[in-house]
Amino acid sequence: MISLKHTIMSPFSSADKVDDYLSRFLMTTAIITVLILLMILVFIFKEAWPVFEEHDWKQLLKESWYPLEGQFGMLSMLWASLAVSAGAILLATPLGLASVIFEQFYAPRWLATCHRLMIALLAGIPSVVFGLWGLTALVPILTKIQPPGTSLLAAVLVLALMILPTITLASGAVLACVPRDLIAGAAALGMSQKSQILGVALPAAYRGIIGAVLLAAARALGETMAVLMVAGNVVQNPSDPFKPVRVLTANIALEMGYATGLHRAGLFTSGLILTALVLILSWLSTRTTRVRTHD
Repeated sequence: MISLKHTIMSPFSSADKVDDYLSRFLMTTAIITVLILLMILVFIFKEAWPVFEEHDWKQLLKESWYPLEGQFGMLSMLWASLAVSAGAILLATPLGLASVIFEQFYAPRWLATCHRLMIALLAGIPSVVFGLWGLTALVPILTKIQPPGTSLLAAVLVLALMILPTITLASGAVLACVPRDLIAGAAALGMSQKSQILGVALPAAYRGIIGAVLLAAARALGETMAVLMVAGNVVQNPSDPFKPVRVLTANIALEMGYATGLHRAGLFTSGLILTALVLILSWLSTRTTRVRTHD
């Protein structure tokens, strides 16, 4: 009897050990990831600290960026970063949602599959290719409308195309997880397909969709090469969509190669600001998509 009991229980004991090892491995991996992130944050803050020692933080909120003269005003570039990202989100969100709704509810299966593959392909195109396309195809069109062509509007259009796959794929995954019983119940009540989509499917998936938009916004804030190639890179407030602007990421890429001393620390301060904005957006995305027991 003892041998039989041991034989019966041993598989469960082995499975428990595997689960325990897997749990420890995943916990270790998570801890290592957090430590790496903290090390990156500490490094950026350490490199940016000389600017805070020499200047009041309020100096950073001015519009004059002349680092060789000791002026590190980043407000114009911060507004430009926010304007480019916000414009791209405003364009890409309705297009992404319309694309997902068509794929999930209207397109034949073969067309939906092709559409999904094309969106995935769009997501894999390098950012420099988007920038090259914008510089050679989009900027000449805008130049004919109003010179110089490289402008806030060009950056918004290119960036909207870049973040479109993020919104489309993430929102599509969320809508695919909506229980079909809800939609079938709405159809049984006689609701039209439009009402099923707007009244049942989208409300059920709204948390995930908002999370996808916030992640796309974080992606937009961190984009460098494509925006650098089409924005014009002039440090000024984004007062006109046809005027050139310079975003924080482009400023770092343009000047880090020759920056030294406080100038270099000022560029790390730009990175610190961007990191803080991305962390806030990621936190909001996590808070939005979290399932609550009272929902």
